[in-house]
Amino acid sequence: QLQLVESGGGLVQPGGSLRLSCAASGFTLDYYAIGWFRQAPGKEREGVSCIDYSSGSANYVDSIKGRFTISRDNAKNTVYLQMNDLKPEDTAVYYCAVDWVRAVCEAPISPRDYEHWGQGTQVTVSS
Repeated sequence: QLQLVESGGGLVQPGGSLRLSCAASGFTLDYYAIGWFRQAPGKEREGVSCIDYSSGSANYVDSIKGRFTISRDNAKNTVYLQMNDLKPEDTAVYYCAVDWVRAVCEAPISPRDYEHWGQGTQVTVSS
């Protein structure tokens, strides 16, 4: 069974940090692009970051540049999103997804380009 499973979400105070994980099973992430997206209540799903799994090249949406870092662990078939200096506006459900068809990480990071999705993990930034 092909699965992406996100974990690491939770409640954190403004200025805090979280690290999200996206673990793949049933397939290898090699040669694909993996994206992180978020969706806040009443808003459209937004591309946050992506990474080309084979090369490691990455892109970020402007609102999180300098605060979030995407990385991957080949041995664990997992992609991470390290989130620092979190703000209340970062509150959302965070999803990871794989672009199997184009297999490229490029801006803008559009949900339409990603075919297989995880179930999401809630991130709440509040004091």
